[in-house]
Amino acid sequence: MKNKDLDLHSIVHELHMFGHAIKRYAAVITFMMFAVSYGFIVLRINMLSSAPVTSTDTTTASPSLRIDANAAKQLQSLKDNSTNVQTLFEQDRTNPFQE
Repeated sequence: MKNKDLDLHSIVHELHMFGHAIKRYAAVITFMMFAVSYGFIVLRINMLSSAPVTSTDTTTASPSLRIDANAAKQLQSLKDNSTNVQTLFEQDRTNPFQE
């Protein structure tokens, strides 16, 4: 490379020439950027989904849901006293995903 003086005009000119040269490959570069980012995301999801569960993860898990004993008794008494509620409980028990 020749020994040049670095001034603003020469830097702008070189960047302009580089911009013209890279326009030809803009679609390929964009596709490659999307492909690399998509591949990274897929690999990261795969790595996180297949991570082994340690014993500390299971012991520090969120506590299970607990229903108040009074609320459970009240629901049970409502179920026993009303035929409409009994049918709702039976429908939900037999097919929980029905809307």
